[in-house]
Amino acid sequence: MKRWILSKYSKELVNNLAEECDVEPILALIAVARGYTDALALDAFLSCEDDLDDPFALADMDKAAECVNAAIEEGKLIAVYGDYDCDGVTATALLYTHLLSRGANVIYYIPNREDEGYGMNKESVDKLDGRGVGLIITVDNGINANEEIAYARSLGIDVVVTDHHIPAGALPDANAVVDPHRTDDNSEFRDLSGVGVAYKLVCAMENAVPEELLPLYGDLVALGTVADVMPLRGENRIFVREGLMYINDTARIGMAALITVAGLEGKTLRAGNLAFNLGPRINAAGRMGDASRAVKLLCSDNTEEAHMIASEIDAENAARQQIEQQIEKEAIKTIEERGYMHDRVIVCSGSGWHKGIVGIAAARLVERYGKPVIMLSTEGDISVGSGRSVDGFSLFDAINKASDFLIKFGGHELAAGLTVKTEDIERLRDCVNTYARKQPLCAPQLILDCKLRPEALSVELAEELAALEPFGKGNQNPLFGVYSLKIERITPIGNGKHLRMLFSRDGSVIQALMFGKTEENLPYEVGDTVDIAVTLEVNEFRGEKNLSVTIRDIRPSGQSEVDIETVALYSDFIRGFCRDTSPIRPTRDEIGLVYRCCAAPVSRLRVENKLIGRLSAGKILAACDILCELGLISYEKRGDNIILKQVEGVRSDLEKSTILCRLREGDVD
Repeated sequence: MKRWILSKYSKELVNNLAEECDVEPILALIAVARGYTDALALDAFLSCEDDLDDPFALADMDKAAECVNAAIEEGKLIAVYGDYDCDGVTATALLYTHLLSRGANVIYYIPNREDEGYGMNKESVDKLDGRGVGLIITVDNGINANEEIAYARSLGIDVVVTDHHIPAGALPDANAVVDPHRTDDNSEFRDLSGVGVAYKLVCAMENAVPEELLPLYGDLVALGTVADVMPLRGENRIFVREGLMYINDTARIGMAALITVAGLEGKTLRAGNLAFNLGPRINAAGRMGDASRAVKLLCSDNTEEAHMIASEIDAENAARQQIEQQIEKEAIKTIEERGYMHDRVIVCSGSGWHKGIVGIAAARLVERYGKPVIMLSTEGDISVGSGRSVDGFSLFDAINKASDFLIKFGGHELAAGLTVKTEDIERLRDCVNTYARKQPLCAPQLILDCKLRPEALSVELAEELAALEPFGKGNQNPLFGVYSLKIERITPIGNGKHLRMLFSRDGSVIQALMFGKTEENLPYEVGDTVDIAVTLEVNEFRGEKNLSVTIRDIRPSGQSEVDIETVALYSDFIRGFCRDTSPIRPTRDEIGLVYRCCAAPVSRLRVENKLIGRLSAGKILAACDILCELGLISYEKRGDNIILKQVEGVRSDLEKSTILCRLREGDVD
């Protein structure tokens, strides 16, 4: 279940801004809902003409630029020390390319994910020292590499840190440390990606205003920013909007090859293509092998070489998808057999899981279970993993509570990486869940820009929304709630992997697509009344424009916040942490209601849909478990659904249910 949150706005303000800025009211409404509440801010948002901040506003940027420029003049061997994800790869390619153009003596180094893990390590410092490196510049890493940087300095190597991760404590003793998350940083925009910080360094080295160098590097900044899921507001919005122009008319041979293997040649790319087509392929190089190849691709000036590398990376991306599906399948089995889905934070481990892929699997499981997930690959005594979170819950802070026994960790509020002794995994699970139970309940959220009547959905509306692009984190594709719709038809498409659904209300009809959902796993039937959250696009075929409506979420009409709260409360009850069970304790009559719903085989989700508004979701879950415990109903797993059915001829006394007895005690140790 997701919280549907309807954005708040003043109709009077919307109308005034629409008139003053000469824009359609719907654009003014969405912009106001996203915080652009005056004409100047709205004009800047729609035109994307905000100025980029002065690079020297970042703390230590003057020291960093001076140190790098001096190294170039002195002919020192410079190593750009990157990371194996798309942000790190694009940052490495950007800085390496620029240093080459300056005539610098420069190499790049990307640690191997499997052998070295994230960030600097002493072995890599030794390798670089052996090659005669006099300056290491980190990009997208280094802010928490205090020990490794001290070691490099002890060998006589200068170090400049450029990063965007959160400092875990004291800053490293480098020649310069540039990170917008430094507590003493006074720059206006702090949500830069790693490649964004690297770009600011290049601008500072050249004493150039940031807009000046976008024709050279805007494509790389845009790709890394979107792939690292940075919020597309402020400077990032400018970077991506401008960068997309250069990507769509790219002179970068490696970028063109990547676009070709992704099947996007000749198409107008949007931010979504960077997130779901190009970024994953760059990431696949580091997840499945050597990320240095991706840097080589983006720096290549040889068409044949670029297409060869791009084809290799494309094949690895396909292999990555298969491995990811297998890990996800194994994790789901473990989570549901051991009851981890009832934890506030799911911590799951598996032997030999691909360390480069567990993070993606974690993201998929967050979508499935609606709560933070940490996935760990165990190899003997050591386990390496990655976690993903939901808005409002800082996974970094949760993991930081376990810092005393973690070998290594780092990350953001929504994503983190860590290394832990295998014997301490249970300790980690207890620690992050103890922290989570002290925090406000965080459920996945859908922020709706506004409600719309079915008849308001049109090609014209979808075309107007294009003025708000680029879309991504912090500037999501406008999401509209359409309420109280009757399902008229459900049609499987794409070999049954997706659905086309037809809805009606008050004489209006909507056709919409729901991707990644099979008919078997849809807990709704023709005739049900539902609410849908949708995004809109325009598809053009043979010169004719058509409206494409995509369902992002669907729920029974009448679902409330109470249902989300009681589901979480019931999970706490299962785990033994619920003190007040009254919101989830069903009466005899309420248990009877659930029982009667199971006269014919029915999915548990459909039982919830039938009874929403009459019983809280937590009570329905409790009633199902009580009836199953007493043998009055049976359950069978079909795909992602649990199918319930009355067991003929069985009679039992509710008083014999241990679950009901515990619920009645109301105080669980």
